[in-house]
This record gives sequence, structure tokens and C-alpha cells, in this order.
Amino acid sequence: MSCHRINELLDMLNPAWQKDPNLNLVQFLQKLADEAGFKGSLSDLSDDVLIYQLKMRDIDSSAPIPGIQKDYVEDFKTAILKARGMLDE
Repeated sequence: MSCHRINELLDMLNPAWQKDPNLNLVQFLQKLADEAGFKGSLSDLSDDVLIYQLKMRDIDSSAPIPGIQKDYVEDFKTAILKARGMLDE
């Protein structure tokens, strides 16, 4: 894992973990894994799952995923025309 990903994970982990100060680190990581629906061993839990779960855990479940919202088009016809390059962005 690269240094910037470690820093990103630690920056998000600290405030989230402070909300559950009675849990030790392994218990808190297991809680995040359970929230994310991860069924495997904790040793197989990837940093991607942790980062994603920490980013998305306080967001409404019906809210669009950040990064995808910019591509969202409500009208199907407009989406097809944009995909074919017939409409300018």
C-alpha cells in the first residue's frame, strides 16, 4: 500500500473510531467489515474496502456514489445522445 493511501485511511479512521471509543482496533475493523458486508477473514480485508466503507458509512444509502454522480443523466434519450457524441457536454 502506498504512503498516501495509508495517510488517507488513517485520516478517516481516527474520527470514525472516536465515535466508538470502547472498541479496540481489531473490533472496530471487524465492525467496518460487517457494515460493508465483507464475509471473509479479517486478514483478507483490503484497504479499498476500508476506505470505501469509511467514506460511505454516513451517507444516505439512496444517495449516488461520489464520482459517478457527475456522469448521471436523468433522461435516457439525452444519455444515449451524449454517449454517441451527438450532444456536447
